[in-house]
Formats: sequence, structure tokens, C-alpha cells
Amino acid sequence: MRFLKNCNLLANHQVRYSSTQAGRRRVVVTGSGAVTPLASNAADSWRRILAGESAISRLGPEFKGLPCQVAAQISRDNLHLDQHLTKSDIKLMSPATQFAVLAAEEALASGKLNPKDLSEEQRERFGVCVGMGMFDLAEVYGAWNQLQRGYNRVSPFFVPRLLPSMACGHVSMRHGLRGPNHSVSTACATGAHALGDAMRFIRNGDADVMLAGSGEACIDPLSIAGFCRLRALSTAFNDNPSVASRPFDKSRDGFVMGEGAAVLLLEELEHARARGAPILAEILGYGLSGDAYHITSPSEDGAGATLAMKRAISDAGIAPDHITYVNAHATSTPTGDRIESHAIGRVFGVHTPQVKVSSTKGAHGHLLGSSGNLEALFVVHACAENKLPPSINIDQLDVDVNVVRETTEWSQDQKRRIALKNSFGFGGTNASLCIASYAE
Repeated sequence: MRFLKNCNLLANHQVRYSSTQAGRRRVVVTGSGAVTPLASNAADSWRRILAGESAISRLGPEFKGLPCQVAAQISRDNLHLDQHLTKSDIKLMSPATQFAVLAAEEALASGKLNPKDLSEEQRERFGVCVGMGMFDLAEVYGAWNQLQRGYNRVSPFFVPRLLPSMACGHVSMRHGLRGPNHSVSTACATGAHALGDAMRFIRNGDADVMLAGSGEACIDPLSIAGFCRLRALSTAFNDNPSVASRPFDKSRDGFVMGEGAAVLLLEELEHARARGAPILAEILGYGLSGDAYHITSPSEDGAGATLAMKRAISDAGIAPDHITYVNAHATSTPTGDRIESHAIGRVFGVHTPQVKVSSTKGAHGHLLGSSGNLEALFVVHACAENKLPPSINIDQLDVDVNVVRETTEWSQDQKRRIALKNSFGFGGTNASLCIASYAE
């Protein structure tokens, strides 16, 4: 009965908003889900982040001969896919899509929202914005080998498994969600762009609820070889994998590839209130920019990163000194971490020493297109629990910002906790999200 009453409240709220709401709609986070190298769910992944643990390990024998021998992989044995997906599902979905579907299921469960209990009209206001930065090259290589044996050997599901938009499609079809169906693919900024775009869909009135995030699974010999040829991956810690990813440390020598998915349940504030949803945090602003500089490297002056952060702060309608934490993109590359730290200094000026900074990639590696959304999920939990996640594996700090090296209390007063989450991608695409603890 209570749920039916809430459904009626939601329906009445929807009509009221479409006709009379004059102010900007507020967007809150009510659920989170994740499949990561750390754990198969968001809660355990967050717990291991706070404990300063690393999920990076040595690659298998199929990677023999490659300069990089480490990655942050998901244990398929611990995932128990057959408990969540049918054999047909697994045949139709790439691993990245499978991860995204599982993360979406957890986000709905943690947000106490079952789409099957919603009316058709409500599901028309419920959208999906799930992206993918890079499809699995092993899928392409495998299909090419099959083609050499004959046309009929190529799976009819090859193309559907390959398309980056299919994660979004499967989540939408699985739950009958007919709101915006939007897939993002902007390299390593994919997940952050997906969250920002979804927030705008709600804020602009295109939807009341969105599942948003990204999935990524492309740890294969060809991908590792390709990134090695770019000299992007760490090669100096092959014999000690757990310390290979070390953002902000002087001895960092490249990123460590990871895989996984993270999905957040976003809702318009009054919609969430009407159904009594748990509110974890609020997304205040979203900033985007382009470096217009190089295919893989950020400009030395960090102009693109600076613009994205400033635009997110402006979109949030706050002053820079309201922000006390930045969850950095910081992938553990020699130039990238340094340039981002300089950009942070330019954005915050004299306030910079009061801004705490960390990157969780030392624990889970760089999930490429699924990095921004996973790290935003950690920021959401940091807002809700008043705990800042640490940067691990720092022996000698090599940047001029206030880096968090151990899990710490965020704020000791009652002020609102406000953070920026940065994500930058190849091609010079940048995104920054302004995320805050919820306040009435």
C-alpha cells in the first residue's frame, strides 16, 4: 500500500513539475552499484579503498613478452555471472556490458527502486545513460580468426556485442525503461560525461530518473601491446604489481589498466523525496572542455583541465573556496599527474592548501572509460560518510597539492562537503563533476 501511495505521489509530482516549476531541478544520487577489481559490489569496493588495499596483480602467460605485465582484473570465478544472467544474456553481451548490467542491478537495489513496480508512464520518464570508452579488441581478433575459417563461423552476435551503445540498450530493455537512451564514448572521460549528461537530462526535464555510468573490459594482449607502444603503461613494477599504480609519486612510470563498471541511480530531488528514497549526495554542476592540443597528451599549461573545473564550479553556482576535496583523474603518468596538479592550483589559487586531493587509481588501476564513474561513486560515498579515500603507494610526493595519503575524516564541522571529480580522455576531452553532501 505504501508503495502505491508513493507511486501516486510520483505521478502527481510529475504533472506539477512539467507545468509550474520555475527553478532549476535538483539532482540527487539515491543508489550505487559497481563491479570492480576490488570487489563485485560497491560497498566492498569502497571498504577496500578506505583500507588502502590494492587489486593489481600480475598478468597471465598469454601476455608473455609484453613490456607491461600487470593489470587490475576482475575475478570471473568470484563474479558468479550465471546467478545474474542467463546463458542467452551472456551470449548476447560483451564482458563490459555484463559488468554494466550487474552494476545497474545493484544501483537499483541499493536505491530501493524496482522498475517493475512502476507504471508505464513512470518508466517513460526513467532513462539510461551508460557508456563505454573502448570495445574489447579480443572480440574483433576472435571474429577475424573465425572469418578465416569461413563466413558462417562469424557469430551473428559479433556486431551487437561490439557496439559501445549496447550496455545502455541492455539495461534499458532489461527494465523496460523508455526515457532517454544515451550512450557516451569519450575515451577515459566517458563515465564522467555519462553522469553529467544524465544529470542534465533530469535537470532539463527530459527525465525524472536515470541510471548512469559506464562499463569497460579490454584487458587483452592486443590492448596491452597497443598501450605499451604508446609508452602509456607502467613497466617498472612488473615484479611488485600491487605498487605499480602510484599517482603523484616521484617514481610513477605509467598507468595500470583496469576493468569494471559503476552505475549511479540519479533522481530529481522531489521525485526521490516522494518515494522516501535514500539520498547519498547531490550533483551540483558539470563542466566540459577540450584541450585542442594533442591526440594523447594534455597541454603543458593544463588549460583544458582548468576550464572543465571552472565550468563545473560555475554550473554549480558556488565559489571555488566552497570546495574542499578534488578526486583527481591522476592516472600515475609522469606528465599527466603534474599537469593536473598545476591546473588545480590555478583554479583554487590561495585556497589550494585547504583543498585535499587524492586519486584512488593506486588501488584499482585505470578503468579507461569506466574510471570517472567509478571514482565519482567513491566521491558520493565520501560525501555520505564524511571519509576521504587515500592515494596509496606514495613514497616521495612529486606534486604541489595537498594529497590525502591515509583515509581521513573529511570535515569536522557541519559545513556542506563539496568536491570536484575530474576525468580527462585522449583527444583532449575533459569533464569535471561537482558533487556535494545532501542538504535540504
